[in-house]
This record gives sequence, structure tokens and C-alpha cells, in this order.
Amino acid sequence: MRRSLRSLSHKFIRGISTFPSPSLLPVNPSPSGNGTMTQTEKLRTATCIIGSGPAAHTAAIYTARAELKPILFEGFMANGIAAGGQLTTTTEVENFPGFPDGIQGWDLTEKFKQQSLRFGTQVFSETVESVDLSVRPFRVFTDSKEVEADTVIVATGAVAKRLDFPGAGDDGFWNKGISACAVCDGAAPIFRNKPLAVIGGGDSAMEEANFLTKYGSKVYIIHRRDSFRASKIMQKRAFDNPKIEVIWNAGVTQALGNEKGLLSRLNLKDTVTGEEKSLEVSGLFFAIGHEPATKFLQGQLQLDEDGYVLTKSGTTQTSVPGVFAAGDVQDKKWRQAITAAGTGCMAALEAEHFLQEKGVQQGKSS
Repeated sequence: MRRSLRSLSHKFIRGISTFPSPSLLPVNPSPSGNGTMTQTEKLRTATCIIGSGPAAHTAAIYTARAELKPILFEGFMANGIAAGGQLTTTTEVENFPGFPDGIQGWDLTEKFKQQSLRFGTQVFSETVESVDLSVRPFRVFTDSKEVEADTVIVATGAVAKRLDFPGAGDDGFWNKGISACAVCDGAAPIFRNKPLAVIGGGDSAMEEANFLTKYGSKVYIIHRRDSFRASKIMQKRAFDNPKIEVIWNAGVTQALGNEKGLLSRLNLKDTVTGEEKSLEVSGLFFAIGHEPATKFLQGQLQLDEDGYVLTKSGTTQTSVPGVFAAGDVQDKKWRQAITAAGTGCMAALEAEHFLQEKGVQQGKSS
């Protein structure tokens, strides 16, 4: 069955496109940011993938194996994160299948990329600045390239929001006790049977706090107000858990560490009285939301109230036929590498089927 699908998509590409592979069209001059004229490469492909994480590269692997000759833009520090996405901001990944001893986030993302390249994906380290989804073929623009694509897969992810205070950054205790994903990191040895803290007041904070009680000796929820915005049922679960203690009207002012270079203490300040105190914890988890990377779409796809791409239930289909969304850019619940990879596979297969259907229609009308 897979063989026939590949041959059908290959026939379609040859039938309506003029490229056996991503082709270089005539180069046109365009103005650069400093007013000078730069040369713009024009490329043509069946599938253009925007993103660099497990969703994007899974989509690339599948579309490349289906002979769709994909072009992938992995970005250059897009949204302040290196190519590879959220996995590059973590250290050891222990819950991705195939690595029983764990693997560093950087190494895992590099393996994704190498597998994409192996099957012929063209990867460019450029950030997509804009797209035009109102025309066919679609157009994707970077500073130096313009791509015409029959299908587009958006897999740009979502960035966890982080607070900025002394000791919270990459030069402090980030990945050394501070994280933005309890499900990803909570089971790490440095957190087991130790006091932990969660910052936030929504459903995610309640859920992460409850999750962390499996591993920590105690879990504090630090909230800058005197009430949560979380749903009543999620609040009740947190209040009813004997291992959870809420610290109201408090903000973290500094993170401090031990002789091993790991987080060991937080300095707190009461938002009402201004009183300061110290809290001993070995882990701090931000649960203050995520920001999906969808600004470059400029409203051309239907988004939800938080900016995530809306997809048809059970699919990766967006509001524009031929445009698909995979990974965290459309998933505000699970946000795991393995689920992102799964939707990347779905998007690739749906793009392939979309091209086949258009090829059949093209043949009937000619």
C-alpha cells in the first residue's frame, strides 16, 4: 500500500509541477533591511515545512520518503531558541523511545536532522518571516528565499514563558533545578524526595503541582495573588493533596544554589506587605503558560484565543486546505516530543493524500 501511495504522489508532482526536486528559479533582486538590493532565491517544492523540532523532522522524514522533495526551514534562533526547539533547552531526555539510557536534548535533535537529510530533505537555517496562503501555490518568505509550495506544514512550536529574576536564566539554575515542564523533568533524580515549587495560578500549575507530588517530598505553589484562576475542580485537587502547600501573595526575587551548582533556595517577597523570606527547594517549575510561534502567519490561519493553530478534530488540517499544523503550535495540552512527532507523521501523510487528491482532480479536468 505504501508503495502505491508513493508512486501516486510522484506522478502528481511530475504532472502539475516542473521540478524533480526543489528547483531554483530565476533570481530576483529585493530590498534588504538596510535599503540595499539583495538577491532572492526562488524555490519550488511540493511540501514546505516550517519548524525544527520532532514534529517538523518527522514530517520531513515521511514526506521525503514519499518523494515529495520537502524543503524545511529550521530557523536561526527563531523565538530565541536554537534550531531543534524546546528539546535544545533541556539536558537529558529519558522518555523518548529508543534511548534506554537517555539522550541529551541537543543530541536527539541532531539525530532528527540527520535522518531528515538522509532521505533528501533540503534544510535551511533561515527563519520564515511571512507566508502568503491566499495564493496557489503557497508562498513562504525568508530574508533571502521565496518558496512556492503546493502544501505547507507549520510546526513552529510554542515557547514556555519564563520569569526573569536573578538565578533564573541560562547562566543561573535553568536546567539545574529550574524547568518549565514538570512532566518532562519531574522524575529526574535531583528532584526525588526533595521539596519542590511551582509558580502559577492556572490549571497547568495545579496539574503540575499534583504531578510533582509523585516525586517530591513536598510541593509549594507560589502565587502572586490571593486566589487562583484555575478551574474549581483543579483547585480542589491541589487543596486536597496533603503534600501541596500554597504560598499566597508571593513572588520569587532570587534563586540560589548549593556547592554542586544546583538550585537549593528561593528568596520570596510578599506582594502585599513587602516581607521577605527564604524557601528551601531543590526544584522550581514555571507553569505560567506558553506562547505559540504563530505571529508570522499574520492571521491567515484560524487560531484559538491563546494563539494556537486550530485544526480539525482528529487531523492536522487547518482552516486553509493544503496547510497542516503539527506539534506544540497546535497542541496546548500534551506538549511532549513524542506526541509532536506523532502529529508530524499525521501532517506528512495528510499532505501526501492532499496532493494525490488534487492530482486526481487535475487529471479529470484536463
